Formats: sequence, C-alpha cells, structure tokens
Amino acid sequence: MIGRVKLGFSIVRRPQPGSRQVLKAQKEFNGEEKRILDLLGRGLSRDFPNPQRVGCPDSAVLRGIALRKVPLSEADRWLNHFSSCSPCFQEFAQFRKQAVNRRRTQIWLAAAAVFIFAIAGWLWVQSRPQVQTAAVVVLDLRGRATVRGENPPVTAQPPLDVPRNAKTLNLELPIGSNEGAYDVALISSSGAELFRTSATAKLEDHDVVLKAHIDLAGVSPGSYFLGLRQRGLEWMRFPIRVL
Repeated sequence: MIGRVKLGFSIVRRPQPGSRQVLKAQKEFNGEEKRILDLLGRGLSRDFPNPQRVGCPDSAVLRGIALRKVPLSEADRWLNHFSSCSPCFQEFAQFRKQAVNRRRTQIWLAAAAVFIFAIAGWLWVQSRPQVQTAAVVVLDLRGRATVRGENPPVTAQPPLDVPRNAKTLNLELPIGSNEGAYDVALISSSGAELFRTSATAKLEDHDVVLKAHIDLAGVSPGSYFLGLRQRGLEWMRFPIRVL
C-alpha cells in the first residue's frame, strides 16, 4: 500500500517581470509536481483499479482540487483516496495537466503583453511630433557696446544665443536707454530684415526692460544682428546667434 501522498500543492512564487523570471516561474510551477506525478503515475494509474468508483468524489471535486479551487482542509481526505484509486488518480492527473498548460499559457501571454506594450510605447514616443514649447529668453544688453548704422563695423563682442523656439525676448536695454516704443528686428549680415516687431520699453527696478514677442520658426540657425531703434533713430545692432 503506497502511503499518503499530497499532490499539486507545492508552493509557487509569482513570476516577476522579464523573460528570465517567466522561465524561472514556470520551472518552479512545474518541476516538483511533474516529478511526483511521473514517479507515482507509473503505479497509481494502473495498480489500484476501481471500476465501480466506490468512495470516489465526482469530477467537479476532482477538477476543483486540481485547479486549487478546493481548500486544502477539504481536499486532504481525497488526496489519501488518490493513492488507492487509479481512476481518480488518472482523472486528477488529467485535470492537473490541463491546469499546468493553462497556467503556462497565461504566463507567456502576460509576458507577450508586456513586451508588446513596451514596443508600442516606444513606437508611440518615436512617432510623436516634436512639440516646441514657448520659451522666454532674457538678453542682458546693459554692458554691451552700442553699434549704430546700416553697415556696422566688426565687433569683438561674443554673440548672444537665442533658440529658434523662443517666443518672447526680455531685453534689458543698454544703460541710458529711454522708455517708449521701439522697433525690434532680426537683421542678416547683409543688412536684410528677416523679422520685425514693435514693443514698449518700461523702467523696472532701475533698468529699462523691453518685452518683445517674436517668431523665429522660419529662420535658419546662424549668426545675425538684433536690431533696436526708437522711432526716427538709427538701428542699434547687437550680434546674436540663432540656435
């Protein structure tokens, strides 16, 4: 008489994310149980015939035990019955095999879903249009030499950087500048005006500050002049670099 055997209730760790964890989870889920069923199935599946199925639980109970839907406290008495009833053991083993296959399929589907979701997310990020956010650029012109005229001489002043996504220029005007209306322009090295707007300079904390709204989206990166002038006066030019 083979002693009391408990089948299908080995402790299984939940799979962790990633393909290696999935394979490890499968081995933990199937390894010990498969070994027990292989060893005991050689004898239990044929050495204890019970054609009348005396004392056997119905198929619903067997399925519930195999799928771990029956509490261990209730399944305990039937586990001992399996060791002396080949038909019950065969039916239980078949249900357990189905449960293992279903569990394996669920694990692989979950891993595939995570992989597909990751790829879809990456493709979505790559396909998104690059949205340029509005930028406010502050240019300090207070300590810069003022160059006037249509053809200003070459200056040793380093250019000020302005990104193409800039939407507002906050200009701190040179010392001695007046409040009032100004023209603001982007001027090429040849003297052509590529962009012009107007704004009003105001005194803020002892500095004359001018806030101008600009649009450089159609301007190629490179070196230019920022032109400032009050109405009726010549351009003051400051070297800038559009990035």
